Amino acid sequence: MSEETPGFDEKPEVPADGTTPDEPKAADSEEKAAPAGDAQDIALTAQLDQTRTALGERTADLQRLQAEYQNYRRRVERDRVTVKEIAVASLLTELLPTLDDIGRAREHGELVGGFKSVAESLETVAAKMGLQQFGKEGEPFDPTIHEALMHSYAPDVTETTCVAILQPGYRIGERTIRPARVAVAEPQPGAAGKAEGSEESSDKDGE
Repeated sequence: MSEETPGFDEKPEVPADGTTPDEPKAADSEEKAAPAGDAQDIALTAQLDQTRTALGERTADLQRLQAEYQNYRRRVERDRVTVKEIAVASLLTELLPTLDDIGRAREHGELVGGFKSVAESLETVAAKMGLQQFGKEGEPFDPTIHEALMHSYAPDVTETTCVAILQPGYRIGERTIRPARVAVAEPQPGAAGKAEGSEESSDKDGE
């Protein structure tokens, strides 16, 4: 009756790698851990790419704002200069009749004493503000800067010429605030033909 129960004294078989059947193998653990690490790296890479994209967008926004600000500053400066030029031109335009009176007094020898000092001071201030006088006798007539008030013919001119300055012109920089008012003379009609005929006669006489 002392029969042994089969299998109670038998030891479980041990695998060749030394692990028990219920104990996970190290290789299996490493295989399970590896995919988790790759997923974490992928997530970090995606987050880094997203951060770089956001940084690029913010940098582009900043550069655009800087360009807009620079354009704004240039526009404000340009407008400021324009307003200043308009204000100076308006002031000097109001002074032109007084400068004309000073010029006429100088021509008639009446610019003497204290009046002379005041007149010269006014002319100096106007010049410092950029006012320039132009218009001389003998210069070719230019309709962009001259206003012809008198017209005549003259045998000694070869083109339309300013023969008298009735009122000088004034400019500020390249801007004309008053054209020079002048008397002009043109060549005598047919004078060119006569000159050519005279030259031809001279050539024949020389032959």
